[in-house]
Amino acid sequence: MDPSLLEYAWVELLEKNKSVTVEELAEIIFGSTEPLDSYTAHLLLSKDEVYFTVLETKGSLSIYGPRPSRQVEELIHRKLAKEAAEKEFLEFIELLASVKSMSLQDKPPKSSWTNDEKNWRRIESLVAYAIDSCKSDEQRKTAGMILKELGLAKTSSSAVKLLIDIGYFPVHINLDLLRSGIPTDHSEEIISAAKSLLLDTSDPDKIDRKNLTDLKVYAIDVDEADELDDALSATKLQDGRIQVWIHVADPTRYVQPGSIVDREAMRRGTSVFLPTATYSMFPENLAMGGMSLRQGELCNAVTVSVVLHYDGSIAEYSVFNSVIKPTYMLTYESASELLHLNLQEEGELRILSEAANLRSNWRRQQGAIETSTLDTRIKVFNPEDPEPSLKLYVENQADPAMRLVFEMMILCGEAIATFGSQNDIPLPYRGQPQSDINVSEFSHLPEGPVRSFALVRVMRAAEIDFRKPARHGVLGIPGYVQFTSPIRRYLDLLAHYQVKAFLRGELPPFTAGKLEGIAAVINENVRTVRKLCNSSLRYWILEYLRRQPKEKSYRALVLRFLKDRIAALLLVEIGFQASAWVPVGSQIGDEVLVKVEEAHPRDDILFLKEVVKE
Repeated sequence: MDPSLLEYAWVELLEKNKSVTVEELAEIIFGSTEPLDSYTAHLLLSKDEVYFTVLETKGSLSIYGPRPSRQVEELIHRKLAKEAAEKEFLEFIELLASVKSMSLQDKPPKSSWTNDEKNWRRIESLVAYAIDSCKSDEQRKTAGMILKELGLAKTSSSAVKLLIDIGYFPVHINLDLLRSGIPTDHSEEIISAAKSLLLDTSDPDKIDRKNLTDLKVYAIDVDEADELDDALSATKLQDGRIQVWIHVADPTRYVQPGSIVDREAMRRGTSVFLPTATYSMFPENLAMGGMSLRQGELCNAVTVSVVLHYDGSIAEYSVFNSVIKPTYMLTYESASELLHLNLQEEGELRILSEAANLRSNWRRQQGAIETSTLDTRIKVFNPEDPEPSLKLYVENQADPAMRLVFEMMILCGEAIATFGSQNDIPLPYRGQPQSDINVSEFSHLPEGPVRSFALVRVMRAAEIDFRKPARHGVLGIPGYVQFTSPIRRYLDLLAHYQVKAFLRGELPPFTAGKLEGIAAVINENVRTVRKLCNSSLRYWILEYLRRQPKEKSYRALVLRFLKDRIAALLLVEIGFQASAWVPVGSQIGDEVLVKVEEAHPRDDILFLKEVVKE
């Protein structure tokens, strides 16, 4: 069974330009037509892909002819290339198997897989297979072959596990982030453009900026906030009325519509805040540097000044460019503590709280539907580690500082909507039809998260009109424009472009129709980001629960019944919704005790079990 024997026969027959039968080939090679020799010749020919081809078949008799020299050379070349590729592929498989067996600290760095182009293409195929985004049949075939050779199932989860086992993926890889295609870095071109903007000291609104540096300014946000884009001031007028100032960062000081940095911000639509990282709409040096309101520094802002009637409605307002000097950067927790201490030297903070209460009462009288749920955040430190450290934050929206900021943001939105309406400025006016909600029908439910959950379920979705304000029934105000987060939300930035143009005496850069077209694209991106943020938060909450002691129990509020005794629950200490069986006789609003039976974040599985009280 020596295939080289065929080559000798091929040379002889090619010279004679002669075809042969199996028996004739056996005679040439072995000098015999005995059955064993003939059968061996038959096997050699049946496996041959280089030297001979079947010319004709008569019954069970086949006639073979030698291929032309040029064709043989080409086939030999292909065969050698194929054998080399197969050898190289098997070496890659051996490399994967070897790396899989290494300890974590010994595995090669992720970057090492890019050194060899062929291996890099194979890794890319595995990644595409893992996130169900193969761009070609070739990628799918390559990944399938790799998994098969390693004795693994040809599934996306097998590909994920393999990539984790070789150290290419971290243990807690965010697959949804990879699938989404959301950019996590800014290009060198965008970063360079941002640097140039920061070096430009000119300010198109310098002449018109009011100096408000004498005001005490409070910026209140979550403790790890990087993009600080709103702050507050307040005072009492001689007649006892309250005047508040909502100062909003002024990114239009640096960025103009249609510029390269603006187009990139539009493409993103929003900043992305994940437990593991923040991916800013603008490059970091702009978003967290020049544009942000920084404590103790002179900062450009757009300020909305509002004087309130005694009942909390707007008596007068103005919108203008300003310069401020933020006094305090406070977390919600520290702001609430200051409010509780009621310090005399922080009288402005008390006035802001008083203004928030006036506004809340007034909005309720206008039909606003009050909700207060639990907001959960989780911060992941060193997310590339197999066991990163986690910090869980559960914030009650009824917290005094959160209510204060919430009310001031709504007040700003109402003032901007009124300003836009009075001056015929196309803006993204948000309205929410007043659902036929009789709040008294929910009075039997406990105040707080349980009642809020029931109310939110029957609320109708918000709508946007770009020509005129529409009543926002749920907030209880005649119109509303999101204006306070222009660094992190592109629709807010669009509102700034429109308002700032009017303040300069120019025509707004966008018509209502143009705004609507831009918003349609942006809202699609925002939906993708929101879905990603929700899935990422859920993953890390499940990971947090997985790590807790098995015997630990959690207080849970019954939100509603799904089927029989299976209820939707709110884990109070976690601020997280899940489902579980609850004791017989449980009612909506009751508190039950549960414990975590199983938590598998990668598979999105959480099993809770009621704790039977003894």
